[in-house]
Amino acid sequence: MNKIYSKRRKKLLKEFKNDAVVVLSSAALKQRSNDTEFPFRQDSNFYYLSGFKEDNACMVLLKKNNKIKSYLFLTERNEQMELWTGERLGTERAGTLGFDKCFDIKTLGSKLGKYFLDVDDLYLDFYSEITSTRTAKRVAKTLSQGRTRSVKNFLDITSIVQKMRLVKDENEIKQMRKAVMITKNAHHIAMQKIKPNSYEYKTQARIEKSFKSDGAYWDAYTTIVASGNNANTLHYILNDKKINDGDLVLIDAGSEYNYYASDVTRTFPVNGKFTPAQKEVYEMVLNVQLRIIEMIKPGIVKQDIQDASERFLAQGMLDLGILKGDLDEILKEKKQKKYYPHGIGHWMGLDVHDPCPYRDDEGNEIPFAKGMILTIEPGIYLNANDKEVPKKYRGIGIRIEDDILVTKEGNENLSKSIVKNVEDIEALMA
Repeated sequence: MNKIYSKRRKKLLKEFKNDAVVVLSSAALKQRSNDTEFPFRQDSNFYYLSGFKEDNACMVLLKKNNKIKSYLFLTERNEQMELWTGERLGTERAGTLGFDKCFDIKTLGSKLGKYFLDVDDLYLDFYSEITSTRTAKRVAKTLSQGRTRSVKNFLDITSIVQKMRLVKDENEIKQMRKAVMITKNAHHIAMQKIKPNSYEYKTQARIEKSFKSDGAYWDAYTTIVASGNNANTLHYILNDKKINDGDLVLIDAGSEYNYYASDVTRTFPVNGKFTPAQKEVYEMVLNVQLRIIEMIKPGIVKQDIQDASERFLAQGMLDLGILKGDLDEILKEKKQKKYYPHGIGHWMGLDVHDPCPYRDDEGNEIPFAKGMILTIEPGIYLNANDKEVPKKYRGIGIRIEDDILVTKEGNENLSKSIVKNVEDIEALMA
């Protein structure tokens, strides 16, 4: 694994035309309340280049005279502190990480000036909270002391690393497969255990227990368990309502395994049987999703599938009487957006919404390529109070979401084994 991270660092530096230095910080501990903190989760870009999971660390990458060096500054071991907060790796054992040298973080300020000598470009993570505070202060102090003669350009490293993260390697895909399988178990348990007149939070608890029982310490995002009309709030996370008999339940939940995310949504009836109206809307959305997934292959761009999803869903809503009029006019006036307001999907990887670019530096859309992973998640949201919707459909909210790997000639649905056909859902719940 350390060879993988070392290879990524070298690839990053080899792309620079000028001599350059990169200063990249770990994530910081986040205060929860008073003197308690949230569990620590490493910054995704920092982890991508280091594999290091501790806080209060800094990476310095150097390219000078076509030679590449990488240094890690980390918190030194302290027995008294480790009694309270757990064991640290420390500089003596940090050689296993594959950096050229590892130092105590306390020495960062005194060493930075040496790294800044005779380089043109200084790269920082402009969007990192800790870079904008602690590391930035160290950098500014070094520069103000006049210990560097040649830094001409201050540049952002964020977009460069995010571009690297767009295509996943085999190890990353392996981690995401595992995350999806853990998520599969949780979704199936939720479907089998749920009962009318239970509460949304009980299902959330079952899902998150299943994640942890299968080795996923983190949820990739806050679990959504939205019953009835709550499903028409796209990011509903209260999960505190009673689930009434006859409700549909929308569960949007994904585990994070070894820092890699999954993201799956399923919608099903709490009592195990779709009503005729629920089935009509559900199968329309499912048909759209299957058609969009079929489109995914190298060379396609995201706007292609976004436009297709809106056309397919608009036609489906016309067929059900939810929309009225001419299809092209509906699309021109964007009337479908009232019931389908979001995108068809997003990149996924170290972050559930991986911040990889959708467009290149010239503003052109980046075509799908082998190794990219994205979600496909058409949805329809018919609020219970919307009198323009046929009465039998009011209060129905449906989203169906899968995780799709672009392959050499097409795609692979990583979450295909999580049931979603009406007959399969009803059979599992029975």
